[in-house]
Amino acid sequence: MRNPLSDKCVALKPSGIRKFFDIVAEMKDAISLGVGEPDFDTPWHIRDEGIYSLEKGRTFYTSNAGLMELRKEVCNYLERRFDCHYEAAGETLITVGGSEAIDIALRAMINPGDEVIIPQPSYVSYEPCAILADAIPVIINLKNENEFRLTAEELENAITDKTKVLILPFPNNPTGAIMEKDDLEAIREVILKHDIFVLSDEIYAELSYKDKHVSIASLPDMKERTVLINGFSKAYAMTGWRLGYACGPANIIGQMTKIHQFAIMCAPTTSQYAAIEALKNGDEDVRIMCEAYNQRRRFLMHEFEKMGLPCFEPFGAFYVFPCIKEFGMTSEEFATKLLEEEKVAVVPGTAFGDCGEGFLRISYAYSIDNLKVALDRIGSFVERLRSR
Repeated sequence: MRNPLSDKCVALKPSGIRKFFDIVAEMKDAISLGVGEPDFDTPWHIRDEGIYSLEKGRTFYTSNAGLMELRKEVCNYLERRFDCHYEAAGETLITVGGSEAIDIALRAMINPGDEVIIPQPSYVSYEPCAILADAIPVIINLKNENEFRLTAEELENAITDKTKVLILPFPNNPTGAIMEKDDLEAIREVILKHDIFVLSDEIYAELSYKDKHVSIASLPDMKERTVLINGFSKAYAMTGWRLGYACGPANIIGQMTKIHQFAIMCAPTTSQYAAIEALKNGDEDVRIMCEAYNQRRRFLMHEFEKMGLPCFEPFGAFYVFPCIKEFGMTSEEFATKLLEEEKVAVVPGTAFGDCGEGFLRISYAYSIDNLKVALDRIGSFVERLRSR
């Protein structure tokens, strides 16, 4: 029989995250610190709005770009929170999560052979989406000594005459690294010099613990060359509602909307109505959840210091990225033994790029009680390794 499969698709590596959590699902008393999902329920007033939309029979398709009321609220929110100015009509698209926005942005912008710069460690979908869009991924290996921030020098060295798009993944999954305004201004100079575009994934923008998040789209001359991607999963604890958005130049958003139209039709209607409520009245929910994450972040940093496990201080998202190089094991070996011996699941740093070797991603989107038990187990494991 003729091979039914695409060579490009077959060549893609599966996600490095799933392996451990398939095991955890079958392991009694195991604690998982690997899933990047808030442990909070979606706030009740947001859920209630979704329920009300169903009770009112709002089960129709919306426009391809999404409910106009929601698009207006997205624009109001971005202006109010991050000084980014967009039009609801033409510059805003509601998507099925931020992940769809990443996929269709690359497909709308890339011609075969264009290069897409991807700083790593970073979210597992960027590289596969670039490949599926017929781009050539160019990896920048971010450095621990730079707190995993992208420097202007690193960007300059990665650019060629084929470079078209830089993916800017901050606040960062898996490291928790952030880019402050000075960092972004230095990056901006390189972007303008080489006339490239930016896909700025800001899904963790509200989870910034040092200073208020700054979007590169808010800097001079950057709006017209940036696609800003965000969503509701992380800040509003709405992962299962599958809702995100993209804002950017009308010519790019128009082509993204065309792809979205043919592939998806529209984002879930119930989720869109709930999201309007989230943007209108959810600021206090976000603040409360952010404070809880920050408390957990400080607790983990304190515990790592006690056990002598090096970890730079992350100021965004809800992950820490401790270094385990002293033990002479690969990240996958360490994570596997930790799971087998202590029943704690973490993600090897290599799941997010080769330069994640020697690190682990640990999520603190879990209760303090669970974190305390897990950190006790990790401490015991580390102590045993040092005594061997």
